[in-house]
Amino acid sequence: MKKIIAIFVLAAGLVSGTVSAQSKFGFIRVDEMVSLMPELKKIDTLLQSYQNDTLPRTYNFYLSNYQHYDSIANDSAHQTLVVRQQAARQRADYLTELQNWQSSAQQMIEAKQNTLLQPVYDKVLKAIDEVAKEKGYAYILNRESLLVGPPADNILPFVAEKLKVKLPPGAGTQTQAIQKPPAGKTGN
Repeated sequence: MKKIIAIFVLAAGLVSGTVSAQSKFGFIRVDEMVSLMPELKKIDTLLQSYQNDTLPRTYNFYLSNYQHYDSIANDSAHQTLVVRQQAARQRADYLTELQNWQSSAQQMIEAKQNTLLQPVYDKVLKAIDEVAKEKGYAYILNRESLLVGPPADNILPFVAEKLKVKLPPGAGTQTQAIQKPPAGKTGN
C-alpha cells in the first residue's frame, strides 16, 4: 500500500512539475501603466474643472438655501409658526449638508475620478489580456499584490507598445524575480 501511495505522490509531483514548467508568468503594475496613458492629462483637467467650477456651485447652493430658510425661520413678524417650523427643518437639513461638506466633496471627487478613469483602466486591462494571449502567458500578476513569486516577465513594455504609449527611460525591466522588498521598505 505504501508503494502505491509513493508512486501516486511521485506521479502527481511529476505532473505538477511539468505543468508549472510550461506555465509562463508575467507581471505588471497596472497603476503605472494607467499613469502613462495620454488620457490622464485630459482627466486631470476635467477633475480640476470639476473641483473649481462644479463643487463650489453646489456648496454655494447649499449655503444660499441655508441662509434663505434661516431668514424665514427667524422672521416671526411675517411668517406663521408652521412656516417657521418647516423652514427650521429645511435649515437644519442644509446645515447638515454644509457641516459634512468636506467629506461629501471628497466623495464626489473620488466618484468623478473613478468615472473618468474607468474607461482607461478598461483599455489597459484589455491590452494586458491581448498581450497575455499573444505572448503565451498563462498568468499575469499584479505586481503590487505579490511579495514573493516565481521569476516572471514584466509585460509593461509589451502593453505600452500595444497601446502605443512611450515609456520613460528605465520603465519596466524585462524579467524579474518577484521578491520581498528589502527590510525597512514596505512600499507604503
